[in-house]
Amino acid sequence: MASTSDIRNGLCIRYNHDIYKIIEFLHVKPGKGPAFVRTKLKSVTTGKVIDNTFSAGHKIDDVRVETHKFQYLYNDGEYYHFMNEADYSQIQLTEGALDRPDLMKEGEIVTIQINTEDNMPLSVDMPATVILEITHTEPGVKGNTATNATKPATVETGATVNVPLFINEGDKIKIETEKGTYKERIKE
Repeated sequence: MASTSDIRNGLCIRYNHDIYKIIEFLHVKPGKGPAFVRTKLKSVTTGKVIDNTFSAGHKIDDVRVETHKFQYLYNDGEYYHFMNEADYSQIQLTEGALDRPDLMKEGEIVTIQINTEDNMPLSVDMPATVILEITHTEPGVKGNTATNATKPATVETGATVNVPLFINEGDKIKIETEKGTYKERIKE
């Protein structure tokens, strides 16, 4: 058992007969009344995100997890297949267990949290940024650069990302995986 002081991003807890991962939290100490913790919880089974508020000192049932490095192999349409880098065993996960599957390319190394009680995978954590190549984008309109204008671009994994006008097909860009936003162009 843990308490609200142990809450952190990525912590997996048992709540409402399901296992949730904390994706956001904020400790609030109002001038009047007791402190509390406002959280955003994501179900590891359904992917549904809920908001919840815990009062300060509230006991929470944390789930003991282990993290392992896995390599993303392929998607067969229904499941995403991963290989453990340590023992080469393979697991398959549904799309609901993944945060941003559209930004994952084959060979990508991810961290998978596994419940130690039943060895079930709980969540997949991608690297903070990924580097992907632009496969399709419209050419930028010359003279339309007075503001931070953007245009949609399709990357090699099939995801669509808004990029600045100077980005062209064939360019490699760095993308923040948490928000799915353009970060910078990679010089070769």
